[in-house]
Amino acid sequence: MNSLTALSLSIGVLAGVATFLALDLLAGVFFIWAATISWAAYFALGGNDEAAKNTAICSIFGVIMAWYAAVQVTNIPADAALGFPFMAGFVVCASVIVSCLAANFKILSCIPATVLGYSATFAYLLQTPDKLTKDVLLNAAWENPLIVISFSLAVGVGLGIASGKLAAKWTTIAD
Repeated sequence: MNSLTALSLSIGVLAGVATFLALDLLAGVFFIWAATISWAAYFALGGNDEAAKNTAICSIFGVIMAWYAAVQVTNIPADAALGFPFMAGFVVCASVIVSCLAANFKILSCIPATVLGYSATFAYLLQTPDKLTKDVLLNAAWENPLIVISFSLAVGVGLGIASGKLAAKWTTIAD
């Protein structure tokens, strides 16, 4: 079997398994949409051990930075002098600048993975009702994006690794 066919089959099979997990056994603690972000990033960054490390570390760093920004946003009063939207934008601006500047450290040098983790966190917070609150952000529960999005992104890296290894095995067996 050629490598593209093997990879397509391995990704499809594991996507089916991931869907089952997201809808049944891990419902509420595993978001397949977040996992596919890091799964794709793993392959976009090279699909090797270095890509796995960079994707995992930097995407979770992005979650941490977004979580911190979200906590700060919840501290902005609704009647802030410059307006809540401007102040929230300023908080995000500052946290994104710091996130990107962190790339000066080799371990945090993969800005695309950081941005993906940051974006996944705010997608969850802004699109899921009642999540952008101090109660959620400061609670040690699965609804906290620091926990649930980090977990989902980490599982996605694992799915990327697994689909690559499975595809390699199927390609080798067929040859």
